[in-house]
Amino acid sequence: MVSETHEPHIVCPKCSHLIPLTESIAAPLLEVERKNFQQKLAAREAEFERKAGDLRRQQDDLSKARENIEEQVRQRLAAERTQVAATEAKKAREEVAGDLAAVRQQLAENEQLLKVREAKLAEAQQVQAEALRKQRDFEEKTRELEVTIETRVQASQSELVTKAKQAAADELKAQISQKDTQIESLGRTVEELKRKLEQGSQQTQGEAFELELESLLRGRFPLDLIEPVAKGETGGDIVQTINARAGAPAGVILWELKNTKTWSDTWLPKLRDNKRAAKADVALIVSTALPKGVETFDLIDGVYVAHARCAVPVALTLRQGLLEVANARTAQQGQQSKAEQAYNYLTGSRFKQRIEAVVERFKEMRDDIDKERKFMMKAWAKREAQVTAMVDSTVGMVGDLHGIMGQAMPEISAIEDPPMIEGKAA
Repeated sequence: MVSETHEPHIVCPKCSHLIPLTESIAAPLLEVERKNFQQKLAAREAEFERKAGDLRRQQDDLSKARENIEEQVRQRLAAERTQVAATEAKKAREEVAGDLAAVRQQLAENEQLLKVREAKLAEAQQVQAEALRKQRDFEEKTRELEVTIETRVQASQSELVTKAKQAAADELKAQISQKDTQIESLGRTVEELKRKLEQGSQQTQGEAFELELESLLRGRFPLDLIEPVAKGETGGDIVQTINARAGAPAGVILWELKNTKTWSDTWLPKLRDNKRAAKADVALIVSTALPKGVETFDLIDGVYVAHARCAVPVALTLRQGLLEVANARTAQQGQQSKAEQAYNYLTGSRFKQRIEAVVERFKEMRDDIDKERKFMMKAWAKREAQVTAMVDSTVGMVGDLHGIMGQAMPEISAIEDPPMIEGKAA
C-alpha cells in the first residue's frame, strides 16, 4: 500500500479514482509535450536569429555614423587649428610692436631722468660747498665754546667722577645682593618641591619594605629584640639588639633601609653618625640600588652595604661575629687591669667611632670653607668685571669729548692715573 502511494498517478475527472501512470499511458502525453516544447524552442530560436540580425545591422549603422563623425571632427579641428595659428601670429606681431614702442618710450624717459640727475648733481655740489663753509663756521664757534666749557668742567669734574663711582658701586652692591637672595630663594624652593614629590611615593614603598624586613628578622632571630625607629627620629630604621641564649645583650645592629632606584653616597656619613648616637656596634644599609662595583655585599667606609635579597644571610653573619666577640669579652671580664682596659678601649670600635666623628666634622668644615672661598672669588671676579666695564665706559666717554673738544678738553687725572690703568689691565 505504501509503495503504491509513491508511484506516479493521474486522477480521473469523473470518479476521482487514482489511475497508475504506466509507460503506455504516459508515452502519448510525453510525445505531445515534446512536440509543443520543440515548436516553442524553434520559435524562440527564430526570434533570437531575427533580433541578432537587427542588432548586427544597428552595429553596422553605428560604425558608419562614428566614422562620419570622426571625419567631421578632424576637418573641424584642422580648420580651427589654422585659424588659431593665424590669430596667435597676429597677436605676437602686435605684442612685439607694443614692446618695441615701450622700449623706445623707456629710453626717452631714461634720457630725461639723466638730465634731471645731472641738474641735481650740480645742485648737490653747490650744497656741499655751502655745507663745508658752514662746517668751518661751526668749528670756529666750537673753539669759542670750548673756552667757556673748560672753566665749568674744571670746577665740577672731580665731584662728578666721585659721585658717579659711588653711585655705581652702591647700585652694583644692591644688584648683587638682590640676585644672591633670589638665587638662594629659588634653590630652597626647588629643593622643597623635589622633597615633596619624592616623599609621597618613597615613603609608602619604604614603609612596606621596613615591615617586611622586620617580619623576616623576628622570624629568623626570635631571641633578639627588633625595634623600629619612630618616624621623625634620627637613628636609622630598625635597631636589632642581639641576645645570647643566656639573655645577655651581645651587640647592636643598626639597619638603614633604602628602596630607591639610585644609590647616594650621602647615606654613609649620615648612618655613621646615627650609629654613634645609637651606640650600635654595626651599621648596615640594605638597598635595592648598590654603589658602583658592588654586586651583593661590601664594607664601605665602616658601613656594611648589602642588597635586599642578601639581608638575612648578612644579618646572620654579622650576628654570629658579635656573639663571638661578646663571648670572648665575657671570658676576659675580671682579669683585665686598668691599662689593659684602656688599651682595649683605644683599640676598640667605640674609640674609633669617636675619632671618625671628629675627623668627619673637620672635613665638613673644610669643604664649607672651600665652597665659601669659591663663591667669594666668583663674586669678586664678577664685581671686578663690572667695575672694569664702568671704567671703560667712562674712559670712552672722555675720549669722545677729547675728539670733539680737542686740546680744549681739560686733563682728568683720576682717569689717566697709572694705578687705575694697572687695575683695569688686571
